[in-house]
Amino acid sequence: MAQEQNKGQNKNPKLKKPKFNIFWIYILLLAIIIYIWTSGYGSSKSSVSKEVTWDKAQKVLLNRDFSAIKVVNKEYAEIFIKQEAISRGDTLYNDIYKNDGGVFSNNKITLDNLNASYIYKFVTFDDFRQQLDLISNQWTVEDTLNKGLSESQKADIIAKNHINPVSETKGGFWLQNSGWIISTLFIIVIWIVFFRFMGRGSSGAGGGGLSGLFSVGKSRAKLYDKDQNTHVTFSDVAGLEEAKVEVMEIVDFLKNPDKYTKLGGKIPKGALLVGPPGTGKTLLAKAVAGEARVPFFSLSGSDFTEMFVGVGASRVRDLFNNAKAKAPCIIFIDEIDAIGRARGKNAFNAANDERENTLNQLLTEMDGFGTNAGVIVLAATNRADILDKALLRAGRFDRQIYVELPEVKEREAIFKVHMKNLKFDKNEVSVDFLAKQTPGFSGADIANICNEAALIAARRSKQVIGKQDFLDAVDRIVGGLEKKSKIISPKEKERIAFHEAGHATVSWMLEFANPLLKVTIVPRGRALGAAWYIPEERQITTKQQMMEQIISLLGGRASEQLTFGDISTGALNDLERATQMATAMVKYYGLDEKVGNRSYFDSTGQSEYSMQQQFSEKTAELIDERVDLLLREAYASACKILEENKDNLRVLAELLRDKEVIFREDVQNIFGPRKWADSIDGIKPEETPKQESEAQQEETNNQ
Repeated sequence: MAQEQNKGQNKNPKLKKPKFNIFWIYILLLAIIIYIWTSGYGSSKSSVSKEVTWDKAQKVLLNRDFSAIKVVNKEYAEIFIKQEAISRGDTLYNDIYKNDGGVFSNNKITLDNLNASYIYKFVTFDDFRQQLDLISNQWTVEDTLNKGLSESQKADIIAKNHINPVSETKGGFWLQNSGWIISTLFIIVIWIVFFRFMGRGSSGAGGGGLSGLFSVGKSRAKLYDKDQNTHVTFSDVAGLEEAKVEVMEIVDFLKNPDKYTKLGGKIPKGALLVGPPGTGKTLLAKAVAGEARVPFFSLSGSDFTEMFVGVGASRVRDLFNNAKAKAPCIIFIDEIDAIGRARGKNAFNAANDERENTLNQLLTEMDGFGTNAGVIVLAATNRADILDKALLRAGRFDRQIYVELPEVKEREAIFKVHMKNLKFDKNEVSVDFLAKQTPGFSGADIANICNEAALIAARRSKQVIGKQDFLDAVDRIVGGLEKKSKIISPKEKERIAFHEAGHATVSWMLEFANPLLKVTIVPRGRALGAAWYIPEERQITTKQQMMEQIISLLGGRASEQLTFGDISTGALNDLERATQMATAMVKYYGLDEKVGNRSYFDSTGQSEYSMQQQFSEKTAELIDERVDLLLREAYASACKILEENKDNLRVLAELLRDKEVIFREDVQNIFGPRKWADSIDGIKPEETPKQESEAQQEETNNQ
């Protein structure tokens, strides 16, 4: 019975303790501030004022019982009474202070802390000014009457008796106290935000405890649980077949661990996705999250960094603690080079570097003294060469999955994925043709082409996307927007035409030069003209192939020298690329007889912060000499080819100047068929467009 009574008492709502509400504190604080404003608490004197008529104000002024006169907003005058005048006990001031119980009698107010004033509301300020002048004149008459004063003495008395009221402009209550009100409200708002930020419940992977300001060390990883699908699967990832096999094995292990453990095998603890930007590393990780059906923690390498010392390491610990609680699971760290850069490479770093502390904690969590059973770490980077060696060793990132630029078949599959939702003319647009026109393009580039083609078609008010829209999209992405409004003089146009015709002529006469697709002198982006090629997809390149590429690059400047007798600044991009290629031949690939089979290329990135050269000054001079010799030989070869085809060069340049855009067929009509077959010859004749795309551009910069 007693227990039942206790239960009944606990159910009584009247016995429940009232819930504390922090807003009562804010209301109390506001009430205290308002009381301080209205009561004048904290001031040294008590202010007493009373409105009077001119008769009484005039008596005060004539008796000279005032200390100052203040005119407020030219609406009324505030006449401050001297304390000695009140202390005389004159009945004139009984309405202000009376010891035996007057209207303003108060035991807290004494003559010492009394600040008394009369308020007189005049009709106009000019009238009040005249009234004051009359009182001043009356003072002067009293002070000078029958005293035999000189004129100068009279002038001094007149100046002394002149009443000068002080003017003051006052606003209403809110305007006068706006500073206090704004500052107080600001403090209250900051207080509310602070307590809400401090007391907000943690969400996501952090879980539990304080968050906000006091959870700065919590992990910022976004958790995709079994019920949260990223809507990206392996079917959305095209062209990465080898990489998909690697990560699918990890997914399969998480789904069916017994399949591997019964044979004594262990799944790798980590896999690093390495490849150029835009090749689909992050997309592949999203597909893993969609396929795994296990908890998937996703975050960026920069999410570990913070202005507070020790936060990065704390977030790493919190991330792995949450992952262990949900094992088996996957952690994906995008752009891991933000925290995984090799340690000790920068001598100017502080001894206690926050990034290195974060990396040390990550190394410990991945394969330290403790165990992380069932936690697999995926990471992505395009700078694997700068990562710390300890991060790449066995037991941490056991596998490095290379995500390379797609080949032609892979590009075709990528086009099909991104064109799935596009409305295009299937009879006109060939996916195979587009794949052949875009060597060297990444998956992100192809996605951009598809989107840009749709925008171009919509701009032209088309119902479907045509082949020309895709080709214009390629031109737009690689070369930039056409600048039809750029004004080019006839002489400049002629020089640009001969420059681009020189590129086309030299490349047509060389076996290993990139196959020419079209030549244009229409300004696009920063280029005033361009020769468009489709480079052959080679896995290795010979010395002769690289040399002929350099000769082709120098064909534009050689054409200017041969035709006009001087050269211009338009070959900047050509010279830059030719110099880089010649330097690579000598310095990196060991393709020079004098320098020999030596390479000074550092694939590990160890020399990035090195203060010393990898070779002596004598070797540096030799490298400069051999690079210069290669460039001179290439320029001489370009001049020789153009000299032998001088007439055809002029015909091609004039045709280009008149039409502004010429194609492979125009060059073939002038020079005849090439002696060597190339990749373009594999394209069917009906697929050869009237305006074709490109994969590589030689710019003629306007310097």
